[in-house]
Amino acid sequence: MTAVELIEKKKRGGALSREEIRFLLRGYVDGQIPDYQMSAFAMAVCFRGMEEDEVTDFTLEMAASGDQMDLSGLPGFTADKHSTGGVGDKTSLVVLPLAAACGLTVAKMSGRGLGHTGGTIDKLESIPGFTTSLTQEAFLAQAAQIRIALAGQTGHLVPADKKLYALRDVTGTVASIPLIASSIMSKKLAAGAQGIVLDVKVGDGAFMKTLPEAEELARTMVCIGKGAGRRVCALLTDMDQPLGRAVGNAVEVREAYETLRGAGPEDLAKLSVRIVAEQLRMAGRAESEAEAEETAREALASGRALEAFRRWIRAQGGDVEALQSADFGRRAPCRETVAAPRDGVLAGIACEQTGHAAMLLGAGRQKLGDIIDPEAGILFYRKAGEAVRKGEPVAELFASSPERLAAGRQALEPALHFADEAEALRPLLLGRIG
Repeated sequence: MTAVELIEKKKRGGALSREEIRFLLRGYVDGQIPDYQMSAFAMAVCFRGMEEDEVTDFTLEMAASGDQMDLSGLPGFTADKHSTGGVGDKTSLVVLPLAAACGLTVAKMSGRGLGHTGGTIDKLESIPGFTTSLTQEAFLAQAAQIRIALAGQTGHLVPADKKLYALRDVTGTVASIPLIASSIMSKKLAAGAQGIVLDVKVGDGAFMKTLPEAEELARTMVCIGKGAGRRVCALLTDMDQPLGRAVGNAVEVREAYETLRGAGPEDLAKLSVRIVAEQLRMAGRAESEAEAEETAREALASGRALEAFRRWIRAQGGDVEALQSADFGRRAPCRETVAAPRDGVLAGIACEQTGHAAMLLGAGRQKLGDIIDPEAGILFYRKAGEAVRKGEPVAELFASSPERLAAGRQALEPALHFADEAEALRPLLLGRIG
């Protein structure tokens, strides 16, 4: 067979066999199949799609293109979670210690942020001393000892996806459900967990802007997980406004810490509890959704999740005392508040625009390799739907320079919509597939 034959087959709408997919991906990783042929194949997939078995085979071959973690030696049920990306999404910082406090083991590979969405690695590295560069031996040993470990993705994990994603980014082939689903799930499968909860964001600040798009992506990923013999479910969650009240890195870590103390925003706590409840049901630790949520809520209320968080941060070199100080997340040299221009309600917060404002403040990257400022970000004093008075602070901005502060403010102000009365807001949880 040749790459041209497979491109032609997909162009006509045919489904590739497992053997044909293996030939294509291995040839691409080995350099035998050039970028221009793989980009032609990706474009054919964009127009023709993939059948159910085909996308599962494609994902499994992507996962097999590099290292695959063996978590079978870890205690208990190994659980993972993945978010499709949003603004203010710091759920991993709460979910990992909460899951560990409930007796699950989470050995997670994570990534950095790009554009208006943040990365868990960037957030954690705002804690002085915290390292995400762990050897495989240290990663597994820590997970076995304290039931939590998080490390950056290595270059040996799913190299086929790394090459293909970079190619899709410059050839207009990012927006393809089979390619998006296989990119996400190949990394999750290679990471080795028995159960995976997918948090598929929907709305202005998400990659999936509409519920039908998000449902299609969720169904595809759940189907892949099932075909791979894993326990997988997907939650569809709202991203028409930032999750919680903090957007940035250190400021989000602080909010996650406050949530574990029982003093965080309601939406972040609710979503974190629901994700862990799904993991508990996968593990057979609860017979019903209500029982699973009660177990997770008790672990949060009792302080066990907070103690698990502290053990985790110390284990990876982080300074817990610095994290616990009152000014953590508020140390930027330049700060400014944005006030309400009128009485009424904060009717809405344009989510993607807010993420763009945070990036201009220094909290995100416009391109790979950009250096972020861990202290930059936004803290909202009001959420969408809440009442405001003229002159009352609605948000506070943090940056390293007056120029960055001015750019962030200019971007944020149009994202804040005020009205006389609150409009109906859709719920945080929009559906479940799995």
